[in-house]
Amino acid sequence: QVQLVESGGGLVQPGESLRLSCVGSGFTFNIYSVHWHRQAPGKEREWVATITGAGGVTTYADSVKGRFTISRDNGKNTVYLQLDTLTPEDTAVYSCNVNVRFRNYWGQGTQVTVSS
Repeated sequence: QVQLVESGGGLVQPGESLRLSCVGSGFTFNIYSVHWHRQAPGKEREWVATITGAGGVTTYADSVKGRFTISRDNGKNTVYLQLDTLTPEDTAVYSCNVNVRFRNYWGQGTQVTVSS
C-alpha cells in the first residue's frame, strides 16, 4: 500500500534552518509529483511546494519562495524540503502528499516550531 513518512522536524530559533524528508513506498515513486503542505494551529492547511516526478519542475507558495527548497532523490524514494531563514510564522505541522491513481495519500506529518 502507498505510504509516506515524514521526518526532520524540530524546535529551532528564528533564522535557523531545517531539512524535512518524505519517504514514499508502495508506488512507483519516480513518476509522481510530490507536494508539501503545512498546517499551523488554528489555521487551514496551506500548500507549500511541489516537485514533479523527474524533479525537473518545482513550484512554491509565495510565502516561502526564496527561503524553502524542494528536491528529490528518486534512488532513495525521498523528497526533501529545505527550510531556511525560518520565522515564527513557519511554525506548523508539515506533511507530504501524493496523488496515486486519483487517490490522495498523506503522511503523518512532522512538527516544526520556530521560537526564541
